[in-house]
Amino acid sequence: MQTRTGWDIDAADFPRKGPAESRAWFALRYATLAPSSHNSQPWRFMVNGDTISLLADRTRSLPVVDPYDRELIISCGAALLNLRAALAHFGYGFEIDLFPAELEPDLLARVRMLEGTPVDAGLSHLFPAIPRRATNRGPFSPIAVPDSVCAAMCAEAAAEGIAARPVTTTLQRKQVATLIAQADQSQFADVRFRRELAAWIHPQRASDGMPAHAFGVPQLMDFETPLTAMVIRSFDLGNGVAARDVEVVSGSPLLLCFSTRQDNAPAWLATGQALQRLLLLARLEGYDASYLNQPIEVPELREHLRETLQTEPYPQLLIRVGRGEFAAHTPRRPFDQVAS
Repeated sequence: MQTRTGWDIDAADFPRKGPAESRAWFALRYATLAPSSHNSQPWRFMVNGDTISLLADRTRSLPVVDPYDRELIISCGAALLNLRAALAHFGYGFEIDLFPAELEPDLLARVRMLEGTPVDAGLSHLFPAIPRRATNRGPFSPIAVPDSVCAAMCAEAAAEGIAARPVTTTLQRKQVATLIAQADQSQFADVRFRRELAAWIHPQRASDGMPAHAFGVPQLMDFETPLTAMVIRSFDLGNGVAARDVEVVSGSPLLLCFSTRQDNAPAWLATGQALQRLLLLARLEGYDASYLNQPIEVPELREHLRETLQTEPYPQLLIRVGRGEFAAHTPRRPFDQVAS
């Protein structure tokens, strides 16, 4: 049974002598610790013996900010990478069949556990970072991320076939900050966006959702009350959030953009796996990360971002990396709600 928070897992409890299903259940506990858009945790898992199926839970979609479920599937890809790393750590090889049923679009992958086969040492190396990773939306130290660490993180993304490129010039950084500010203003001007966002920061969401301080309003209210969601839902905070995000960009030592040559479900799933590989290595190296995806979420700004950074045709994610203060884990859904 999963612990109260979902994060308190001891790998020493892995049931090596138990049936295949119990070992699969245990590995899935690590899969559920992946990051997700709005901390929506939009995944479901089904276990049948030594085979685990990953499904998109579209009941947890974000129709305003993510109308095509692009970020939803990226989130599922991050969970899949965690599962792969956990299996590798516990000594299992695996076979993965991606999108195995054309008539079942929610079925994203089937993973079959293989005993007595070589494990992926690169993935097993990343495993210890899974329960230590947390999205850190606070300020970062201005100390630069070494080029060697940046290159190693980008290599992790490349191992999944995804390009992750740093923002390298002062001009590019200023242009990206401008695009983020424009996206903030555009999103917060849309009452539908504000209502959707408010629904995911409401304090009654005990097992999912996001902290309100991520949106620049901690000085306004006690976040243990529904007033937080009401303010975001009712007022256009776009200018304030935009100003804060420009400051965040200027204070972040490293910005990275993930991009792909295709813009479809396989590319999104691969992006999620690349993202999580990079985030886990960053955590092992002592670095934090958070997201600045707003220009990608506003269609008319996505192409401007591509032109600014000269990425592959389709930017998918924009993140910031650096060293921050302690960041608490976001809550996790009860395990019996995500796995069966």
